Amino acid sequence: MSVVATQSTSPVLRRLRKWWAVFAIYFQDGIAYRASGLIWITTDVVTAVTMPLVWASAAKGGYIQGFSAGDFVVYYLSMLMIASFVTSHIMWELATEIREGQFSTFLVRPVGFIEFTFFRNLSWRLLRPVLFLPFFLLLLWAYRGFLQDVSLHLGWEFWASLILGHLVSFFFVVAMSMLALFVQEASSIFELYYFPMLFLSGQVFPVSLLPDWARQLTKFFPFYFTSGAPTEILIGRVSPSAVPGILWSQIGWIALCAVAAKVLWSRGLRHYTGVGM
Repeated sequence: MSVVATQSTSPVLRRLRKWWAVFAIYFQDGIAYRASGLIWITTDVVTAVTMPLVWASAAKGGYIQGFSAGDFVVYYLSMLMIASFVTSHIMWELATEIREGQFSTFLVRPVGFIEFTFFRNLSWRLLRPVLFLPFFLLLLWAYRGFLQDVSLHLGWEFWASLILGHLVSFFFVVAMSMLALFVQEASSIFELYYFPMLFLSGQVFPVSLLPDWARQLTKFFPFYFTSGAPTEILIGRVSPSAVPGILWSQIGWIALCAVAAKVLWSRGLRHYTGVGM
């Protein structure tokens, strides 16, 4: 009985070991090249440093659409940490590997492409908040005068939205990276991606500050459902009755982007030559 049980579970254990191996390799790689990671992180910190000062000056001790100066500080600090985990940028690496022919190794690895890419990306997404932490603590100290009445909502709704937001971002950029199988140079497409992503996700300014037509527009794109939704849930800008709708929207975008990634993957392989440059 025990032998049969072991044999029946061995495929699951083998898959788990493969996932862990991929995660561990790229986590160690991220630690080894943490200096380059810190350079990228400093560019992301700029928004959390400058934007609270801009809005605090504009508020002048009052409110802007329900945001006080302290609310803006909490928003941008929360967004800083949440986006560091949620927002994926792995399409650059995938596009380079496709262009240079390294993508061929995905076709012979014992781990599926989506699985391999997910755990490869997850390793850096978990390491990045750790590298962010010293900057975050420094910003907490610098803005301590605005943080007297901070109230965060760390219930299951936030954690669910955080994980779902990460999956929305991951599957979207993986689907987008598959465009590199059809064109010789996809970098310009990826550059265009950042304009709507930064504005509609709330990373530049809160989505609730947008005009009504622009707020409605965010519902038709996945960007708000990456980092914007969990941030607003965390700081209490989303009513409890609206949370289920956000979570279902995130699940819907995950399914849609996953299907798009799978379709583009299967069709793109017909165009891929593996020659490299």
